[in-house]
Amino acid sequence: MRLTFCGVRGSTPAPGPDFVRYGGHTSCVAVAHDGAAPTLILDAGTGVRRVTALLNDQPFTGTILLTHLHWDHTQGLPFFRAGDRDDARVTLLLPDQQDGTGAEEVLARVMSPPHFPIRPGQLRGSWSFGAVSPGELEAGGFTVQAREIPHKGGRTLGYRVSDGRSVAAYVTDHCPTALGPGPDGWGEYHAAALELAAGADIVVHDAQLLAEEVAAEAAFGHAAADYAVALAERAGARQVVLFHHRPDRTDDALDQLAQRFAAAPVPVIVATEEQVLHL
Repeated sequence: MRLTFCGVRGSTPAPGPDFVRYGGHTSCVAVAHDGAAPTLILDAGTGVRRVTALLNDQPFTGTILLTHLHWDHTQGLPFFRAGDRDDARVTLLLPDQQDGTGAEEVLARVMSPPHFPIRPGQLRGSWSFGAVSPGELEAGGFTVQAREIPHKGGRTLGYRVSDGRSVAAYVTDHCPTALGPGPDGWGEYHAAALELAAGADIVVHDAQLLAEEVAAEAAFGHAAADYAVALAERAGARQVVLFHHRPDRTDDALDQLAQRFAAAPVPVIVATEEQVLHL
């Protein structure tokens, strides 16, 4: 399995000279069988624009799997050129809203006039829209386990992706303090998060906050990097990738974050745009 990090920022893009090395595009990870083009895209923030270059001028054929519907996970959709062409074949899946609203209808709340010139169904190519509930599904040639994760402002799912040999857990966005302070004060190590991360080769996790920021900012719906590392250790994961960097966390600050966890019991990577990991 090959993961390409196309957008690693949270909340809003972060352009400018202080954000060049780690990147400013919002959440998007492209997943591929090694040696093949990506067939699964996790979230479609502005980073999804970068997926087009991975396809060598070919159309996207596969699945886009959204964790939730906040802007920083959906805003790149109409700018994904490999998906907006006549020969594209795209299945877009988002969390079941549990109120009977169809997937395309709920997505159109943020992508339709007067907020945007076109609706989701007006993207070129063959697009289908569906909903995901906690459980198992097949997506883009991978087996995916979905579990509900606490996050502010709408139903959110975390995903465990497997090709039958390797496992990647993708847990962003995540507000563990919504379930209580937990043993460290960073939030509960709850069953759904532990299940997604259990024994995974890699855990890609929300790290928008630092432990010292939790008291003031956890109410916005995010996790501390310290929690992500501790979760991976508790779950027996082999490696953790800190992801969904807050928009004002500069390159120098992210260098300091990497130093902070240089001696962590689980190997820690601070995600950068265009980074490629082979599992």
